[in-house]
Amino acid sequence: MRIKSRFTGLLGAMLITCVSAVIAQDVRSEAAPGRSLSLDQALQIAEDRAEQIEMARAGITRATADHLRTRSQRLPQLNAGAAYDRTLRSEFQGVFDRAPSGTPCAPLNADPSAPLDQRITELERFLKCGGTSSTSFGDFSDLPFGRSNIYRTSLSFSQLLYSGGRIGSQLRLARAARETAEVTLDSARAQVRLDAVQAYFDAVLSDQLLSIAESGLRQAEDTLEQVRVARSVGAQPEFELLRAQVARDNQRPAVIRRRSDRAIAYTRLRQMLDLPAGTALNLTTQLEGDSQGLPEEFKNVAEEVDVERISRARAPILQAGLALRMQEANLQVAKSQRLPTISLNSLLSPVAYPTVVPTPGDFRTNWTVGLSLQIPLLDGGRMQADQMAARANVDEARARLKQVKDQSTLDTQVAVEQLRAARATWEASAGTVGQAERAYQIAEVRYREGISTQLELSDSRLLLEQARVNRAQAARDLQVARVRVALLPDLPLAGVGFAGQTQSFTGMETTASVSSQPQAQTGQGQGTTTMPGTTGTGGFQR
Repeated sequence: MRIKSRFTGLLGAMLITCVSAVIAQDVRSEAAPGRSLSLDQALQIAEDRAEQIEMARAGITRATADHLRTRSQRLPQLNAGAAYDRTLRSEFQGVFDRAPSGTPCAPLNADPSAPLDQRITELERFLKCGGTSSTSFGDFSDLPFGRSNIYRTSLSFSQLLYSGGRIGSQLRLARAARETAEVTLDSARAQVRLDAVQAYFDAVLSDQLLSIAESGLRQAEDTLEQVRVARSVGAQPEFELLRAQVARDNQRPAVIRRRSDRAIAYTRLRQMLDLPAGTALNLTTQLEGDSQGLPEEFKNVAEEVDVERISRARAPILQAGLALRMQEANLQVAKSQRLPTISLNSLLSPVAYPTVVPTPGDFRTNWTVGLSLQIPLLDGGRMQADQMAARANVDEARARLKQVKDQSTLDTQVAVEQLRAARATWEASAGTVGQAERAYQIAEVRYREGISTQLELSDSRLLLEQARVNRAQAARDLQVARVRVALLPDLPLAGVGFAGQTQSFTGMETTASVSSQPQAQTGQGQGTTTMPGTTGTGGFQR
């Protein structure tokens, strides 16, 4: 049983060593000198390449096109056209081409100055001899009936004179849609900037957490080396050696997890900035409690702000108000369907019937001008149904506007409180790291001199690592909270859940994965600590 246990432990140690070597290779390639990137540069790259901003700009273009299309209905409409018809067979073919049978009669001699009886006699003579052909009455070749080639041109003009307010309501709707698209662009830009700041500082935080975990591993290895030397001279029992080995081995998975978190954080940052997957980054903006490393627009963020004033000017409220305007315009459009429509129309249509190709002299002109009036009389209830649906949409938009106002007040208050809590946490952790470092130094000296136990040394190491983790996490949360409050007027509403926890305020898992001893043995009960907005599962919150 002992041999099997030792074999299992050796196999586990080899597996951990292999995984550590693979991840260490990735970390070394990541840590290699690469592209230097500050927070200002990251924000600029994110704005230039973000798909959300491109889609919002496309929305503005689309809304502008809708406004122009609607406005065009008020302007005069002028259209030109041309057509050619080739007649293959016609009912009028040969009607005027039949020649009279028998001896051709003399042409009609119509003399207006002759007496009435002579003119009647001449007409009767002509009719009796069958004088009905085109050669007798004249040439019918210019008539349009049954012509083989017909050329038509047209120039039509129309001007809407009265639409019952429909066009005006559609213009108000189009203007509101364009304003909504502009607000959406500002909101998308603010969200991209906040996401970029979070991704950047998550990557910086992952560097610090990895450094803290590696420092804890080195401390555990130093303790193991001291115990191994003392054991070799008989100064320490086997139990202390095994205890030190377990503490060192328990620290290795924490380093592996931190390296994995770092790789994820850098991958997310590269995706946010649309950089190639293999790009090595050297982040130059560090996590500090002050705002010196932030862009100018984020430096002077006060905690004491007018929540009511900010919440009333939030982008979601503007969007909800514009949505209400759009629904009210739709209601007016539905009402205008019952009113008459008056328009002025004119059509100029030259037509030619040449034998082959027309010349300018072959065209005959048709020109009409008129007014048209359209009044809906019976539609089976369609217009009434449209008005009912439009009124329901207005009521819904009005209720949604009130709901968004309430949510905006809560979301603004939550953001301000998160900033206050982050600053208070940062200030509370100001001297903790120094005190923990001093305590560990004293515990190390005491253990080396043989006046304390390894439990005391491990507990001091745990407290030191936890203090460093809390300090780094507090710095990250404070910087992100500053940026969020600064961008709050343009940001969309965060998903507000239980106890005011917002889903958009994400963070990294900050478990102090250095627990070489059970919590009951540390005497402090500080084996794990999960910061607000984290998952506590060893990865980034998605």
